[in-house]
Amino acid sequence: METWTVETDDDGSRLEVHSFRPAHSTSATGDPAQVTAPGVVVIHGTLVTDALYRPFARNLSLLLSRPVHCYNRRGRAGSAPQPDDYSVATEIRDLAAVMRATGSEDVVAHSFGGFVALQAARDMPLRRLVTYDAAVSLSGNLNHRWRPELEQAVTEGQLNHAWAHLVQGLATAGPLSYLPLGALRMLSIMSARTNVGAEMRELLPTAVKEMRAVLDADAELADFKELTTPTLMLSGGWSPGYFADTGRQLASAVPAIDFAVVPGQLHEGPIRPGKRLALRIARFLNGTDGSVRPLSRKRGRK
Repeated sequence: METWTVETDDDGSRLEVHSFRPAHSTSATGDPAQVTAPGVVVIHGTLVTDALYRPFARNLSLLLSRPVHCYNRRGRAGSAPQPDDYSVATEIRDLAAVMRATGSEDVVAHSFGGFVALQAARDMPLRRLVTYDAAVSLSGNLNHRWRPELEQAVTEGQLNHAWAHLVQGLATAGPLSYLPLGALRMLSIMSARTNVGAEMRELLPTAVKEMRAVLDADAELADFKELTTPTLMLSGGWSPGYFADTGRQLASAVPAIDFAVVPGQLHEGPIRPGKRLALRIARFLNGTDGSVRPLSRKRGRK
């Protein structure tokens, strides 16, 4: 794994990037951007860093025999803070900068990352795109997922209360999401003793801005009609149903989008152990529903 930084397009800030590449794709000069095959960029979800996606990225790189790059979005680890005027436009510019610096053409995106990628695909050229449980707001369907109490609790420093409202609102924690607020607050206190739990608490302020960005970018199906990037929207069989509902609606309205449910997968599918999901994604990126084969250099649908 290589760790390096990319300069953003707007204010010259830095984004921390972690790259996985097959041995044959390492450049003679050691320049991360100089590789023999186009790369893939992975965009992570909310309340996490790219660290949880590195095993997935490594597996995907091995399956594709291509470079795969994760990066920490704003407000995380070695990347710049979220700016005061943060919006989805910030994320799209950052994605463009990472893709250009890494020589990447494809994107794989999870949850909030899927929202960013679909918005980006409306305006920037991508060869292929895969989303998993993309958090896209269509005709206000996610408005009721927003809890004003979340933002108030974060402002007041009541992070356990904020975490409980986030989990209940998004329902992404499986059966735990339906526990009473008091029980969820206790779970938050207990999870804060772990590294992942403590990190999630620290990232709650970023989640507030990201959820607002999703709602502010609320769209209609017609807004995606001009999307031409071949796109596969996936949803876990055990994920909250609203992700699959969104995927089905978009696939029925936009010719470039296909949708499928991945049986037995939870919302956190890309960060769980195993290669099954990575294999499904690699097949689509290589333009085949069969075994993974070397990438064709032709662009578009195959």
